Amino acid sequence: MFKRLFGSSAPEVPANRLATVRNITVGRTVSLDPLAWRRLGDTTRFTLDRDVLDITAQGHLELEGGQHVHRFYTDDHVMLQAMSDDAAGQENYDFTLFIPWTSAYPPGERERRIWRDRLSAPVFQGAAEELPDYPRFWFSESDATQAPVDLWETIWDDRTSTTPYSKIFQTCMLYARDLPDGRELMLALEMQPQGADGRPGDITHETMVGIPLEMAEFRA
Repeated sequence: MFKRLFGSSAPEVPANRLATVRNITVGRTVSLDPLAWRRLGDTTRFTLDRDVLDITAQGHLELEGGQHVHRFYTDDHVMLQAMSDDAAGQENYDFTLFIPWTSAYPPGERERRIWRDRLSAPVFQGAAEELPDYPRFWFSESDATQAPVDLWETIWDDRTSTTPYSKIFQTCMLYARDLPDGRELMLALEMQPQGADGRPGDITHETMVGIPLEMAEFRA
């Protein structure tokens, strides 16, 4: 109010809407310890040809239980994910690193129904994607058919922006399989982006292969 009445010597700075998780945010780099995946040897499908990630986009999801998911992306869709109990990302835990595996455009509603049925099964049969079978990680306590989870992710590509770059509607399920020296994750989803103008984009079916990360295995 006082600034409006008497003026201000400096322009107002837009509110910082993006979380910073362990110093990670858009425009920064993340150094990885390649032993995080190399120690798994040839038992994992996960592979990465670098140990530094240039973060060019950032996503945020809020779950029904109140937890927050923070995602940090490179230009080629490698994704570092963190969970937190607060929107600012200060109470963070459960770090995972994902690489894109397959991406396809479903030609029609029949293919979308088949995909949703696959995501509803207790085990994802991965032969079509040249993947092994993955037991369901979410809802793992039950072998019954379980509908996948619907989520909205807000995407930002500029820390100074006051509006998001895009929103993505996702229908997804998380899977995991135990390895001799660790665990491999697999995220399967149907996604449809929505631009800043509100127009929906193309629907795609995606799979991503990931591994858990310890805090000592990355830094920004």
